[in-house]
Amino acid sequence: MKTTKFAFLLPFLMFAAIVQSQSNDVKIQVDKLTPQMYMLTGQGGNIGVFVGEEYVLMIDDQFSRLSTKIKQAIKSITTKPIAYLLNTHMHGDHTGGNANFNNQTTTIIAHQKVRERLVNENEKAFLSKKIDSVTAHKKLPEITFSDTMLLYDADETIMAIHVHNAHTDGDAQIYFSKNNVLHMGDTYFSGKYPYIDLNRGGSVGGYINALKKAAILANEDTKIIPGHGKLSNKKELESYILMLETIYVNVKKEIGAGKSLEQVIANKQITANYDATYAWSFISAEKIRETFYKSLMNK
Repeated sequence: MKTTKFAFLLPFLMFAAIVQSQSNDVKIQVDKLTPQMYMLTGQGGNIGVFVGEEYVLMIDDQFSRLSTKIKQAIKSITTKPIAYLLNTHMHGDHTGGNANFNNQTTTIIAHQKVRERLVNENEKAFLSKKIDSVTAHKKLPEITFSDTMLLYDADETIMAIHVHNAHTDGDAQIYFSKNNVLHMGDTYFSGKYPYIDLNRGGSVGGYINALKKAAILANEDTKIIPGHGKLSNKKELESYILMLETIYVNVKKEIGAGKSLEQVIANKQITANYDATYAWSFISAEKIRETFYKSLMNK
């Protein structure tokens, strides 16, 4: 009986050990971009930190298991309280720590669609007993916006700008005008093919349009924080747009010629000029061709 019980518990214990190991191995790197702006990288979406006159505004929070490390990293920058946590979209590698940061001091802000989708995901997780009601409630944004939101801190104007049906249906790009820093969330994967979540309102056309809006907002000196990848700039962003527009045209031609999904996925020439640079473990060359085909066919 003891052997059977241990055998039953073994997979769970191994999973718990892996999760703990992943958390222990992750280091939160802090990069100073301006006297007030920082980028934090660890595991998941890149975090933006703005240190205002009296408070901190934080953008995204990675996974729940990393919250303690992230808090420590922010404390190494400043002792000012985190007044606002802004989610760029709903995915767990950007909102996983919401419940750990949401308190009497910190208010979570996001686009309305982010709250709606998190409500739906919480309901599923609660029914399957993966989350309790208190945690589910604390994960939710408390202030939402539909198009644009402005926040002010002394002479800094912070703009949260909704971009439609890009990575998801609830994406926001955050621009700090005085510091000239733009956090793009997952509407930009620097140096990598993007993940476009077609099941949650994302689209290829919307994604490219979101990138173009960011390029208009940015200038040659703008520091661009991508959702994933290294710190970027306008020149790299424009090259990224050209890459995606080229793939768009190539896939559209294949669709016009009556090619099937399987044929487009197999046709390496569609993305051949970019695969060596942009393909990665999560979004391979085959995956990006599949995404473009499915999105354009549902247009």
